[in-house]
Amino acid sequence: MKEETMTAQKTADKAQAAPEATGRKPWVKKSPVDIVLEQRDKQKKKVADIRAALAQEEETLRQFEEAAKAFKKP
Repeated sequence: MKEETMTAQKTADKAQAAPEATGRKPWVKKSPVDIVLEQRDKQKKKVADIRAALAQEEETLRQFEEAAKAFKKP
């Protein structure tokens, strides 16, 4: 009987200490609306990142085209 009490206390102590030790936030259930809005925001950020990368690639292409023009001139 004493072993069961000790095990239960140790288990309860570990359960209470676990969230503090990992530093994780407690889980909060989200509604389907919240999930869709969160996915929309993630997609907007992804699209913005891709647009920024595309703009950078277009600038690099423009520079190469200017360099190519310099080689073509006699």
